[in-house]
Amino acid sequence: MVNRFLFTKIDNSPLIIFRIFFGILVALECYGAMLTGWIKRTLVEPRFTFNFIGFDWLQPLPGVGMYIYFFIMGTLGVMIALGYRYRFSIISFTLLWTGVYLMQKTSYNNHYYLLVLISGWMCFFPAHRSRSLDLRRHPALKSDAMYAWVKWAIIFQLLIVYVYAAIAKVYGDWLDFGIIRILMLGKEHYYVIGELLQQPWIHKIIGIVGILFDLLIVPALLYKPTRKFAFFVSIFFHLFNSIVFQIGIFPYLSLAFTVFFFKPESIRKIFFKRKKPYLPNKMEVPAYSTLLYTLGGLYFLVQLALPLRQHFIEDEVLWTEEGHRLSWRMMLRSRSGTLQFKVVEKSSENSKIVNLDDYLSKKQKRRIAAYPDFIWQFAQYLKKEYAAQGTDISVYAVNSKVSINGRPMRAFIDPKVDLAVAKWDYFWHNEWILPSPNFKSRPSPDLHPRIK
Repeated sequence: MVNRFLFTKIDNSPLIIFRIFFGILVALECYGAMLTGWIKRTLVEPRFTFNFIGFDWLQPLPGVGMYIYFFIMGTLGVMIALGYRYRFSIISFTLLWTGVYLMQKTSYNNHYYLLVLISGWMCFFPAHRSRSLDLRRHPALKSDAMYAWVKWAIIFQLLIVYVYAAIAKVYGDWLDFGIIRILMLGKEHYYVIGELLQQPWIHKIIGIVGILFDLLIVPALLYKPTRKFAFFVSIFFHLFNSIVFQIGIFPYLSLAFTVFFFKPESIRKIFFKRKKPYLPNKMEVPAYSTLLYTLGGLYFLVQLALPLRQHFIEDEVLWTEEGHRLSWRMMLRSRSGTLQFKVVEKSSENSKIVNLDDYLSKKQKRRIAAYPDFIWQFAQYLKKEYAAQGTDISVYAVNSKVSINGRPMRAFIDPKVDLAVAKWDYFWHNEWILPSPNFKSRPSPDLHPRIK
């Protein structure tokens, strides 16, 4: 039964057109990062880059290095779209994109993580066996079929993303639409829709539709009677996100995924009218089936487990941020804060307050005041900098306060803990984060958000 479900051969048209869409979109993302100044603001100008903890060895290249890096990634995207040296192109892009993802988190986005995962899957897909330049060099590669597991791997991955996103929205500040109100602040100037986005009734529609869309879109696309309706709803939903939140290629990548929900024959007739149809739909269990079951099972077990880890960590994830990333908790909170770092020389007991302007960009300063891992990492950076000068120091986060979703500022980091010697716990609660306050008070509508 399972073998028939996964190893029936079907027309590969959805995979081929997705490869083309995917390559074009990642090329636009990478070239766009160069043209819009994202690379300069995020990777070139900052003196210190907040990488994922444990990946300190991944640092931005000096000089024009990161521009070359992104140009190479964009060119690899073009090669993927054309199907030119596909395996080399997709594996290289996956490694380089994962490197950028782990290299910095000041501009963290759940979609960047999704692109890491999808790129990884694409390394194993036979996406170059039709409509590719590789066939000119190796005609024997040509095939009009693929195994059904390719389609279901993408669909199951999307199901995990959307369902966890829906579940995460079922909490107070989303259900009373307070966070929606905050998300819409600062968008009054948008042409035509700016004033509309400030209306409470629009906030209610966005909040309710957000949960229902995430929860139902995958089943609705899978069910033939609702498929076309769900597709048009998906177009509206993702275009709305693109216009209002301006999140780059990802609404369009989400639309590209929908090709896997339609019958392969329908996709062939739309995009590849001259392509020979694949009709047999025979089951052929490949030699690697056991390996696929093992590795695929482990992969999806991890994907199912990661978003649940927050429930095993002390205190609330909304406050501590522990267990937030890699969990599909999207557009759920606004954080702002105040903070000072006090450096104390152990030999002389002399102390001073660090001027963050000497080290961090404006965006980094907003992040560091509100996120505990940023605070700890910067304390470690100060420790290393002073150690290079022969000075042993203690580092304290003083006057540390955070506001969540527009609520009043509350004390965040224990000012008595020397963060220079504190350890970062990757899997459990870090005790130097003060206990969370009561979240029952309603958010203020006047606070402008720092959202990610």
